[in-house]
Amino acid sequence: MPKEVMEAMHEASRNYIPLRELHKAAGEYIAERLGVDAACLSSGAAAGMALAAAACMAGNDPAYRAQLPDTQGLKNKIVTFRSMRSNYDQGFRIAGATYVEIGMPKKVEAWDLKHALTDSTVAAVGYIVEHEHPGMLPLPTVIEIAHDMDVPVIVNAAAEIPPVENLWAFAHLGADLTIFSGGKDIRGPQSTGLIVGRKDLIDACSFHSCPNHSIGRSMKVGKEEIMKFLTALDLYLEQDFNKEMAEWEAQVTHVVDALSDIEGVTAKRVFPGMPGIQPIWIPRVYIDWTPSVTDRKPEELQAKLLNGDPRVAVGTSISGLVVNPQMLDSGLESIVADCIKRVLKED
Repeated sequence: MPKEVMEAMHEASRNYIPLRELHKAAGEYIAERLGVDAACLSSGAAAGMALAAAACMAGNDPAYRAQLPDTQGLKNKIVTFRSMRSNYDQGFRIAGATYVEIGMPKKVEAWDLKHALTDSTVAAVGYIVEHEHPGMLPLPTVIEIAHDMDVPVIVNAAAEIPPVENLWAFAHLGADLTIFSGGKDIRGPQSTGLIVGRKDLIDACSFHSCPNHSIGRSMKVGKEEIMKFLTALDLYLEQDFNKEMAEWEAQVTHVVDALSDIEGVTAKRVFPGMPGIQPIWIPRVYIDWTPSVTDRKPEELQAKLLNGDPRVAVGTSISGLVVNPQMLDSGLESIVADCIKRVLKED
């Protein structure tokens, strides 16, 4: 986090303000800055998913709010693509929602979605997938079909920035609720998340959030986190994104060049990223090797790097390792490259 963000936390810690007032003012400020109808903060994107589900199921009804996660008598079905299920789905289920899966592993048809939307459906999940999974339904199609049935669309875009325009693009497309991480590229607190979208549903998200006694009571965003996020967001919206991309490109080039002299090792820049690794709009290094270099699996080398000195965290692909420069300060790419060279040469 930038030093200005930490200074904002210190300043907030020395002042008292009713939390509901600060949440409301923060949401209005964020909505104005992003050009969206409404916004509210959550304690991370997963908490945002729980609040979004609660908002769609129980609205602003205090009796239903007190009832959750018991959904007896409430609509509670959320339609999602079978191929896009993940551990993050627990975020919706915490509030009491249940899933209806549609489509095949590599293909979802429009009629799949139309058939799945019933009187018990509270929301459909839209994905930003057409650049990765061409067989999936594009987000605009999901929005059109769902809205024809008066069903809101939720987009989990936790790791979908950069580009910065995504902070408002999905809402402008018609997504009713879009959820982002407050950390990652925004560089705010990791314990924050952002929900933007339709005002009535955003108001309902706030209704189910802390400090209200509700499903979100344990998902507190304190005044320090709120002010840290607002400061980080201001800095993010004003930063030079071309400069940021140039720095990533330079780090990727360094790693590629550093590994190019090892016989049997192929290091290449990949952009956009491979499916399944978000955000895809960051250049990455993909590293593969022939059996003459090592017969170890990517996960074995990943573990070796993570348990080394210094510890280095890399991703894996089907056949090799992946280096993401997004979390590297300037100069750290040299350490990463040296450690990867070492573990490859040890075998």
